[in-house]
Amino acid sequence: MRKKPLSNREESILLLLQKLDFLTRDQLNKYLNLGTVRNTNRVLNNLSNYLECVRKGYQSIYYLNREGRLYVGCDKVRKKGSHIEHTVMRNDMWLFQGCPSEWKNEMKIDNKKTFVIADAMFNKNGYSYFLEVDHLQTMQENRSKILRYKELMPNIALQLGHYPVLLWMTTTELRKKQIAEACFDIPNYKIYTINDIQ
Repeated sequence: MRKKPLSNREESILLLLQKLDFLTRDQLNKYLNLGTVRNTNRVLNNLSNYLECVRKGYQSIYYLNREGRLYVGCDKVRKKGSHIEHTVMRNDMWLFQGCPSEWKNEMKIDNKKTFVIADAMFNKNGYSYFLEVDHLQTMQENRSKILRYKELMPNIALQLGHYPVLLWMTTTELRKKQIAEACFDIPNYKIYTINDIQ
């Protein structure tokens, strides 16, 4: 039996999931202005041939299944795992920052001696931002990454003509304070908790 063609809105959902990997029902609703929870559920249910859904706590999280990947021409296979919450937090920041069009995930930054892989990189209001999402990392891992940023930032600032913003998103006020202590001598940084941006 032939499937009916997808609407522009339905295609937008698949393309957004191709770009951002995992999105909650609430994130999709917020970005696409789908209205009530009931309407959002209806729209997503109509796409059930193209999507997988996993429950994490109270959230329904969606990602492309095989049919969805084929429809949008996507080779990247998403799988369930502990990384889903990390990705959802990253996408919360994408929404909070106004959905920057130049947003790039998992970007490598290096100077031939050291490197970091930023969770995301984007430009906004003439400034470059590097995003780090602190979900399950140890503070030792976070401090190590901050030290590498400290080494890389002066060269990046020379290339860009401005000091980029190191943006952190974390889970608790305690972790926010610990990250701030490690970032104290970085000229331009901001730290948010999940509660700060919701």
